[in-house]
Amino acid sequence: MADPSSYRPKPGQIPDSPGVYRFRDEHRRVIYVGKAKSLRQRLANYFQDLAGLHPRTRSMVTTAASVEWTVVSTEVEALQLEYSWIKEYDPRFNVKYRDDKSYPYLAVTMNEEFPRVQVMRGHKKKGVRYFGPYAHAWAIRDTVDLLLRVFPVRTCSAGVFKNAARTGRPCLLGYIGKCAAPCVGRVSAEDHRELADEFCDFMTGRTGTYLRRLEKQMTEAAEEMEYERAARLRDDIGALKKAMEKNAVVLADATDADLIAVAEDELEAAVQIFHVRGGRVRGQRGWVTDKVEEITTGALVEHALQQLYGEETGDAVPKEVLVPALPDPVEPVQEWLTGRRGSGVSLRIPQRGDKRALMETVERNAQQALVLHKTKRASDLTTRSRALEEIADALDLDSAPLRIECYDISHLQGDDVVASMVVFEDGLARKSEYRRFQIKGFEGQDDVRSMHEVITRRFRRYLAEKERTGEWTDEEPDGETGDGTGPDPDDRAPDDRDAKDRGLKDEDGRPRRFAYPPQLVVVDGGKPQVAAARRALDELGIDDIAVCGLAKRLEEVWLPQDDDPVVLPRSSEGLYLLQRVRDEAHRFAITYQRSKRAKRFRAGPLDDVPGLGETRKQALIKHFGSVKKLRAATIDQIREVPGIGRKTAETIAVALARAAPPAPAVNTATGEIIEEGEPDTTAGSPGEPVPAGAPEGRRGQEP
Repeated sequence: MADPSSYRPKPGQIPDSPGVYRFRDEHRRVIYVGKAKSLRQRLANYFQDLAGLHPRTRSMVTTAASVEWTVVSTEVEALQLEYSWIKEYDPRFNVKYRDDKSYPYLAVTMNEEFPRVQVMRGHKKKGVRYFGPYAHAWAIRDTVDLLLRVFPVRTCSAGVFKNAARTGRPCLLGYIGKCAAPCVGRVSAEDHRELADEFCDFMTGRTGTYLRRLEKQMTEAAEEMEYERAARLRDDIGALKKAMEKNAVVLADATDADLIAVAEDELEAAVQIFHVRGGRVRGQRGWVTDKVEEITTGALVEHALQQLYGEETGDAVPKEVLVPALPDPVEPVQEWLTGRRGSGVSLRIPQRGDKRALMETVERNAQQALVLHKTKRASDLTTRSRALEEIADALDLDSAPLRIECYDISHLQGDDVVASMVVFEDGLARKSEYRRFQIKGFEGQDDVRSMHEVITRRFRRYLAEKERTGEWTDEEPDGETGDGTGPDPDDRAPDDRDAKDRGLKDEDGRPRRFAYPPQLVVVDGGKPQVAAARRALDELGIDDIAVCGLAKRLEEVWLPQDDDPVVLPRSSEGLYLLQRVRDEAHRFAITYQRSKRAKRFRAGPLDDVPGLGETRKQALIKHFGSVKKLRAATIDQIREVPGIGRKTAETIAVALARAAPPAPAVNTATGEIIEEGEPDTTAGSPGEPVPAGAPEGRRGQEP
């Protein structure tokens, strides 16, 4: 625990101007980001007597080891920079709402030549119009199915569209009148885009125009005694009205607004948002967050607005935003929203009438969401806490192991030997911290030696990070070089070899790979594997990390200093957590091993050509059709492929000439030898030699 006075800035150092500040911990991780109208006044509040601070604020300032700030010109700039840094650094003491990227939207891809209507999740893309979010994807599909009668916009994927254009036959929707079939030229690109525009207009609430137009066309068809056409128009009108009924009118003046409500207690807060467009509720979503800092309702609303509109522009930001409490001060937030929209935005508290009544409905939804969340989480928190406490008691640890790392070795009869590292924090998997390794120190099958290598490489990286940041300046421990170079730069897992190149620098506060030590290392195996892991840590001079192993046969927990295993009860939550960690490490390792094996099996003669990447290999195969034809091509013919020069063409020709031709194969139906081992599509076992003892006439030559 740090003393805030140890890193308190000197008087006069902090400017009296707007800005954004960051608190960092001893590992240089950003743990809190805040903004202030006056940096001097705001930061002074953190360095008062600890007894006078809120418990959560006291926990933050004692966890921090330094503070820094950036001066900006206006409060609006401070708001924008605060949002950017919270998204970038993910500080543990900031309010962070659960991301809503899982909510489905109804999307119209206006950025394509032939716009497509579809369900979309995830980050919003430029040029795509979104409607929603919806609670369920099936609600979107029901709405679209009704509207396609009137607005037959394309809904098929790019593959289906191209296949229909190639064959000249539309899909089923084109035959039944629910798609205008632009793939086969029934409508032009301009007419189809006009249909998409009308679909979007209807979804935005401009429904009266289309209903009146269809009713007029139905009347005219009836007067002209075109009763079948009139009946179809009647059904179209019914479909539109049914689609409109799915979203009840809540505001009679066709208002476009977002209503935000907050339900909170001392520990958590739930936020609910209703999206109203054209007076109808078009979407709903909600978040729940831990209150890890002392915060008011107005500040919660401000964070919700940042989360909601931080990446939105234009009409995605409505003209009116109704909230239960205003941020303090409100002017910078309102100015920021206006900038995001490009025109004026009203941010206010509804006082009376329909809007106040709808706000009460949103507040009830927020209260129910908070109650439901607490009901679910109470069990989860209790179970995870009990599991960590049981592990600490069984292994005689000083405290609960909040970060657990588990390692597993995987191979196939000594080939493609790999290892995995999975991380659990607070009893939950943290997949962004998973790592995988290729065993490079030796060939063959030796799980104990492999475990020693992996643990050594992982914690050598940890010590290197400590040395680089100045946290560890002692002499090199046993096993390291003494020339000041530290660990071998090539001694890294394949997926973290370019960590520096990706900009993961501790100076910026971003997570550094292998930078944070666990409280407990778990290895998949018994006493030999545990001893290897402990020996690797001892050689590096690391003695403050506990090690244990979990053997699969009897689910026994092995400790390096004990001759007998620790047997946890089968009903133990601690044992269940260790099993989950071990099984996850096994899954991650075997997945990586299988992918490497599959990649090796797919290797071909072109893989041996130096400097030839995947794109140019595919271009060669596409141009010639097969490796056999490519092998028979001249250098000038190879040069005809885009991106292939003379030197590369010569290298390809030499490599293919040196490659041994594949063994001859036999057509098992006719007994004929297939040249160059090309597959036979007429027999049940293409390209396989017939074994000895087969009937005469069906035996092939031995390879």
